[in-house]
Amino acid sequence: MRRVSAIIVAAGEGKRFGSAKQFALLQGRPLLDWSLDKFEGHPDVDEIVVVLPDMKRKAAYLGPGRKVIAVVSGGPRRQDSVWKGVEALNPERADIVLVHDGVRPLVSRALITRVIEETERKGAAVPAVPVEETIKEVDGAWVVRTLDRGRLYRIQTPQGFLYPVLKKSLQRAREEGYSGTDEAVLLERTGQKVAVVAGDPRNIKITTTLDLKMAEVWLES
Repeated sequence: MRRVSAIIVAAGEGKRFGSAKQFALLQGRPLLDWSLDKFEGHPDVDEIVVVLPDMKRKAAYLGPGRKVIAVVSGGPRRQDSVWKGVEALNPERADIVLVHDGVRPLVSRALITRVIEETERKGAAVPAVPVEETIKEVDGAWVVRTLDRGRLYRIQTPQGFLYPVLKKSLQRAREEGYSGTDEAVLLERTGQKVAVVAGDPRNIKITTTLDLKMAEVWLES
């Protein structure tokens, strides 16, 4: 097994949530702590970089016995934050890099394992959940067409990449001024194929207070 590094991205301002949602409490603990624990406890994850909005909470995530090797401040966009996380890794030691949203607290060990294994085989992998609802393309107040939902998936994190592949794609996007919604799209535009593994419906991204309540219910069930 190659060396596995995880970058936990938690640098958002939480504008839709109303506050920095990565520090919102889930059963009395910040969402970020739930996410971090899953990677700290995974036997195949060797090191972790945490990306925060600023350095005010840095000390809370560093300490003896932890896998966190660095805490860095994020950038204006998600990919800027991921870039800073990648820069904190030792290029001579990094093999597989997992990028995870700090506000996906219910990620399972099994899902992390699936992503690691497929990344090792294919070079890049993302977890995906099939879309169940009918999806329509809309222009203003009118339906343009109905999309084939059999080919549509909701993409989750962690997303896994071989270190040189991820760094090269991030660097190219920076040089060309391209802004993507996730790391996989940065690879896609370079022609790099990205494999898909089965996601987990419970691995939700906390975006609203309703999502937070749903996570509470799942933890109690």
